[in-house]
Amino acid sequence: MIGLPDERPWTRRPLPPPDPEVLAAWAWELHAVADLTISRRRLGAEAHGVGRPAPEIEDDVERLLLAYEELASNGFRHGQAPDRAEVTASRRGWLIDVTDAAIDVSPVPDVDRDPAFGGLGLHMIARLCDAHGWSVADGRKHVWAYLGTTAT
Repeated sequence: MIGLPDERPWTRRPLPPPDPEVLAAWAWELHAVADLTISRRRLGAEAHGVGRPAPEIEDDVERLLLAYEELASNGFRHGQAPDRAEVTASRRGWLIDVTDAAIDVSPVPDVDRDPAFGGLGLHMIARLCDAHGWSVADGRKHVWAYLGTTAT
């Protein structure tokens, strides 16, 4: 496939250490598809009100929402209930952490799928975010991504 990496970019890595300058944190339990939509809308509204004025971070928030939706929907579709999504905001960016109970199933990007059929979310996350990975902690699989802000 043109433009996508041949290697599997999702390696097992622990969550980054907590940022000492946390501005806000949000969490959602994902029980139904509608929960994805509701949580994405709430995240959009909340992320605009934290840290910098909305016009300065508009592009960053749009990338955050795209990354969140991809990770959360993957967790919901491929994970094992209960699913939980958390986003932590700092002055430097956002940490998205989606957890589920399928500790024996690692995230694996599709490498031979036609883009028309979807399945490219993990590749997109790898390109949009500054860091990403997955780990198992406290009996939960954590699939995470860190997205730094570009606004100065």
